[in-house]
Amino acid sequence: MSKFLAFATSTLLPLIALPIMYWVIKNLPKTKPKRTKTNLVLYVHDNFSGHDTSAVTVAGCNGPTTSVLKFGTLVAVDDPVTEGPDRDSREIGRAQGLYINSQMDGKGLHLVFSVVFTEGEYKGSSLEIQGPDPFSVKEREFSVVSGTGFFRFVRGYGIMTTEFIDIPNLRAILKLDVTVKYDSDE
Repeated sequence: MSKFLAFATSTLLPLIALPIMYWVIKNLPKTKPKRTKTNLVLYVHDNFSGHDTSAVTVAGCNGPTTSVLKFGTLVAVDDPVTEGPDRDSREIGRAQGLYINSQMDGKGLHLVFSVVFTEGEYKGSSLEIQGPDPFSVKEREFSVVSGTGFFRFVRGYGIMTTEFIDIPNLRAILKLDVTVKYDSDE
């Protein structure tokens, strides 16, 4: 009888335990991460001239003297980012990266830059922005493809509008209305 009992427990126990374990695992409460959304409004001051120049042409058909308004021109930027549209608004970061005039008629850029937060709630974090900027259009949509710090693993989009433009001096203030989503364990 003990051989039968040993055989039965060694054979039947796993057959009984497996369905019970499956049922327990299947019915455990699932904790899904909470979907979090953040909206930001930022102002980028893009200046090709003046004492506060923050954008320079680095390449183009006529070298670095080529206008950003010509197809193929590559520009490096380190633009101030502020809380409001006024030039004296509190600076909260920098828009650092590149854009290239990628439209044959010269009326569109392709942007690739980081908004690096240097002050405020998001200090030490960044948002990675990429996308077209057909600047002759009132509202332009761009992608937020990633981020660091507070914005790690985000994805999202933004709407860019021109708040101010001075074409002869190549100075502009751009409003970025950004929406990002990310998973939060909280």
